[in-house]
Amino acid sequence: VQLMESGGGFVEPGGSLRLSCTISGFSLSTNAMSWARQAPGKGLEWVAAIYDNGSTFYWLDSAQGRFTISKDNVKKMIFLQMNNLEPDDTGVYYCSRGDYHGPLGQGTQVIVSS
Repeated sequence: VQLMESGGGFVEPGGSLRLSCTISGFSLSTNAMSWARQAPGKGLEWVAAIYDNGSTFYWLDSAQGRFTISKDNVKKMIFLQMNNLEPDDTGVYYCSRGDYHGPLGQGTQVIVSS
């Protein structure tokens, strides 16, 4: 089982980023996936989940209306489209197998700053 995130970077407030996670060793058609993040000096918080049937749930209230989780079962990838980014969105973003508190990938850094 492998999870590999990409797409992080530096962006100014109000900007957008699209994070990707490529998985191997299991199927997205039978597994939920999620994104979590860890801000500097803070604990891990779950952001959003997508289920095997494609339904979604946003754990993070501040993500509602700004972030969109999606997936491509064939390409074995999940995505997190993040719009209107804020400095508080800075952190390391992880994809995870399962909808909550599952195993994490190595993470991708997101920095939102002017």
